Amino acid sequence: MCEAVVRRLPFGLDRIVAPTLLGFACINSFTFAVDLLLLTVFHGLWDWPVPVSVTVAYVMAFALSFVLNRTFNFRSHSPVGRQAVRYAIVIAINYFAFILGVGTGLVAIGLEYHLARLVAGGCEAIFMYLAMRFVVFRSTAHGALSE
Repeated sequence: MCEAVVRRLPFGLDRIVAPTLLGFACINSFTFAVDLLLLTVFHGLWDWPVPVSVTVAYVMAFALSFVLNRTFNFRSHSPVGRQAVRYAIVIAINYFAFILGVGTGLVAIGLEYHLARLVAGGCEAIFMYLAMRFVVFRSTAHGALSE
């Protein structure tokens, strides 16, 4: 479906935008909404500290993202173990750099926690797509995605 949508993009964007980018955007928009919903429950309703709320919501949303991207977007049939290890390393880097670093830092200087999470999410989206495409679910010849 993403390939069909990308083929119809105007202004030559079909030559620039990879179908996996569109798939990533759809899947991760959904899982980001799950992340924000969980953050709101954990911090807003249950009054957990921001770092704990962000961490638990993040881990749950990224587990969902891995499964959905592996299955529907990158359609990988490679051994899940090695991909899961690479993914865990990527999300750990992402977590410390963008989620705790940017997100918690912005909350500490007074930005509302949802807005801080949105800013961190923008940084995270770029990093995560590139890491998933070129590290976790590496491409092989002829556009097939695998180990």
